[in-house]
Amino acid sequence: RPIETVVIDEAGGTTKQVTEYRNLVQRHEVDLVIGYISSGDCLAIAPLADELRTLTVFFDCGTPRIFEDAQYTYLFRTGATATMDNVAAARYLLKRKPDVAMIAGINQNYAWGQDSWADFTASMKALKPEVEVTTEQFPQLGAGAYSAEISALQVADPDVIHSSFWGGDMEAFVLQGSARGLFENREVILTAGETGMFRLGRQMPDGVILGGRGPHGVYATESELNTWFRDLYQQRYQSPPTYPAYKMIQAILGVKTAYEKAAEQAGGEPSEEQITEAFRGLEYEAPSGMVKMAIGNGHQAIQDTAYGVFKFGDDGPTIVDVERYAAECVNPPDGVKSEEWIKGGFKGAQCD
Repeated sequence: RPIETVVIDEAGGTTKQVTEYRNLVQRHEVDLVIGYISSGDCLAIAPLADELRTLTVFFDCGTPRIFEDAQYTYLFRTGATATMDNVAAARYLLKRKPDVAMIAGINQNYAWGQDSWADFTASMKALKPEVEVTTEQFPQLGAGAYSAEISALQVADPDVIHSSFWGGDMEAFVLQGSARGLFENREVILTAGETGMFRLGRQMPDGVILGGRGPHGVYATESELNTWFRDLYQQRYQSPPTYPAYKMIQAILGVKTAYEKAAEQAGGEPSEEQITEAFRGLEYEAPSGMVKMAIGNGHQAIQDTAYGVFKFGDDGPTIVDVERYAAECVNPPDGVKSEEWIKGGFKGAQCD
């Protein structure tokens, strides 16, 4: 089936994105919308999918509240939530540094950053109740300058600093914090830091723990599909694909698989309703492995994930000391809210 794309820029805040979404559906009459990066934008867009009866796929935004606080028919998310990122981060950290006593955080002051920090601290407390939080910093999204926050972190002097910063904020924090010695003699874990390892190169301090929001990028295991995607991406952009690229193709392949399943069942071109029904509970292969639409009543994906430590070696940026976590170990069961699952001691988690 040929595809015609209409591309908009996710910038300008939630009010603008709501207007843009309505324009896509009502003016351009699109059949499908794939977006968004910002958790704030996702929370604003989510109700519109059912209101306008339009198949909508969130490819990245991480707040678990989308499907924990509501149910939708036309909305799906093919990437895992921030809960997975932070449960796995806590497990990885305590295996690497079991004697950790004090933690601190710097996270963006909106749904993604707040939820990430809440899940990480709750996970740490569940796994090691005596852990102390020394300071928690919440600068605005896109602030770019973190002198005051870095000073507060240095004064608090924790064993561990957690950050869910992403994009330009994450890179600015790494450069500013590294220049002031923030990364020396303590563990720093960047749950979305994998995107910066090639862009920053030597400027990324050795020893930083990096996450890729799933088994994406350097954490993707070898497969024919992964090799195909990685090689084509490298040829076109002269840089290895990082997790946002993996998550976007994951969304596109989810739509493709659901459409084909619905078409087979319908014996021809399927309706929007038939596609959404085929999408619900779907399992399919992506370049970074198996995707299971297993929670959120079949509308929210879970996936394995991994963490490792950045090292700049003779061959350039690399990741060492990789640990992998099964999807069922770091995601709550269907129908259980992340916060309750973590505070309840991860009941039902299937970990090796």
